[in-house]
Amino acid sequence: MNQDNLYAMRHSLAHITAAAVQRIWPEAKFGVGPVVDDGFYYDIDLGDHKVSEQNFNKIEKTMRRIIAEKQEFKHFTLPIDEAIAWAKETNQPYKEELLNDLKRSGTTIASDLDQSEMGTITDGDSALDEVGFYTNGNFTDLCRGPHVANTHEVGVFKLLRVAGAYWRGNENRPQMQRLYGVAFNEPAELDEYLERREQAKLRDHRRLGKELDLYTISPLVGAGLPLFTPRGTVLRDVLAQYSNQLRQSYGFQKVWTPHITKTDLYETSGHWAKFGDELFLVTSQETSDKMALKPMNCPHHTQIYASSPRSYRDLPVRFLETTTDYRDEKTGELGGLNRVRSLTQDDSHVFCRHDQIEDEINRLLSAADKLYSTIDMKLRVRLSYRDDGDGYLGEKDLWGSAQEQLKAAVIANNLDYFEQDGEAAFYGPKIDFMATDAIGREHQVATIQLDFVQPGRFSLGYTDEDGSTQTPVMIHCALLGSVERFMSVFIEHTAGWFPVWAAPEQIRILTINDTVLDYVDEVEQVLASTVLMTPVKYNELRFSRDARNESLGKKIREATAKKVPLQLIVGPQDKEARQVSVRSRDEETKVSLDELAEYLQSLK
Repeated sequence: MNQDNLYAMRHSLAHITAAAVQRIWPEAKFGVGPVVDDGFYYDIDLGDHKVSEQNFNKIEKTMRRIIAEKQEFKHFTLPIDEAIAWAKETNQPYKEELLNDLKRSGTTIASDLDQSEMGTITDGDSALDEVGFYTNGNFTDLCRGPHVANTHEVGVFKLLRVAGAYWRGNENRPQMQRLYGVAFNEPAELDEYLERREQAKLRDHRRLGKELDLYTISPLVGAGLPLFTPRGTVLRDVLAQYSNQLRQSYGFQKVWTPHITKTDLYETSGHWAKFGDELFLVTSQETSDKMALKPMNCPHHTQIYASSPRSYRDLPVRFLETTTDYRDEKTGELGGLNRVRSLTQDDSHVFCRHDQIEDEINRLLSAADKLYSTIDMKLRVRLSYRDDGDGYLGEKDLWGSAQEQLKAAVIANNLDYFEQDGEAAFYGPKIDFMATDAIGREHQVATIQLDFVQPGRFSLGYTDEDGSTQTPVMIHCALLGSVERFMSVFIEHTAGWFPVWAAPEQIRILTINDTVLDYVDEVEQVLASTVLMTPVKYNELRFSRDARNESLGKKIREATAKKVPLQLIVGPQDKEARQVSVRSRDEETKVSLDELAEYLQSLK
């Protein structure tokens, strides 16, 4: 089934869902019902009645009856005033509001709904005069389509969950119930999806973060402000250290910038006009300067570049900084480590000549490929371009040139890519790296962005070979992106079974009884002097000893629950043979004490 047919099938199921809800609860009032990845949802207001998953069986049975009735999807149009009258007569205030917006604006609807919702609601081609409707059976909905011919052509589906959703995304508006479902053409596709979903639940980083004692959220600290435990701090430090070392190997130098700044910096860069409502403002008792917690680092790095005169011979200048930024994200969008208010970025900025762009992009592509190969995640890239909107800075011809250079670099590196308009940063096009995890989900991770705008806004320059002053090009890059968000992806990709080099606790020594404690001292001496040959340099072993008076079985279960990758079991026979019994997910073996360091260094 092609994507257009799949879209029509899922959109038709959104209507069937609403029709079923209306049969069961005639008082239902409806918002919008767009197609989303793998399925659809519908926003519904049932007053005091709250839909729960216990209602799903009843709703699905009603949907199947509607499907079996082979109701035809019939399209018709009404003048806008008649459409508003229809909404009033049928007691559908949300549809009435949308239609009044349409009448006032003469376009689609207010911009607080996303494109998928706009496309679902209005008949855009004739918005000034009339709007489209579809009817199936006794259910009529404001809609531009498309739909399948009749309700019997919708494939297989399942309702998944219900969630609260503010009307039009505004927390000051009524909260509706958003009923989600998935739909596929074949039962096997649905079964595969549901299996992946179960795997996703088992891998959920919020659950594993608690079970593995990696981070916590405190209501006294605030939503979106994760606190990392000793184990979680080891993990984030190891990942950041690897990113730092990798970038340093490509010629980047560390810099450091403060966490607050005058808002003048972001007014000059253009970030204030674009993202001013996302900044945390800081009030000083000593100065009248308007201050903010920094939401990004690029404007700061421009000032380090500007602090010294630069020649064409000095370029490229490469800075790296792994530092925490702060953004005032909406409370309803916060979740685990995916979306936070304090985010640590492994940020990099290159200042270079135009003739150096290709080499610098190639270096960064190589660094990203190396990092994601190390963690066994397949990459493809999205070339994110500007669209025809007016929210971008800089001349269009510079944008065109930048987009062509990014595409050429991606092709030269034989990377799997796709292009998408409207995903660029406001100051330039970018390469977004999309990594596929162990259960087939794709995540946006690293990014490379070309910027012809900020250097000019900050009057950055260098003296060229002919003595003239030229403006450098700025390249932004983050390999991990947000360390917190990357950790959420990494935790779920590995299901918490981190590779030995990254594990917070790499080895746990489990004793069988107290007679081996002196021999365990010798084992620990070997571990303390062993440095792993891993992606992270100087990675000394992180190990602990469990010598409690508990059964070996209990010790093994507890170490396994914490997903410690290596368990060294030491009993009287091991002591006598001067060996250890090594237990991992893949094998159980015995290694002599003399060969233990070499064995550990061979592991990944």
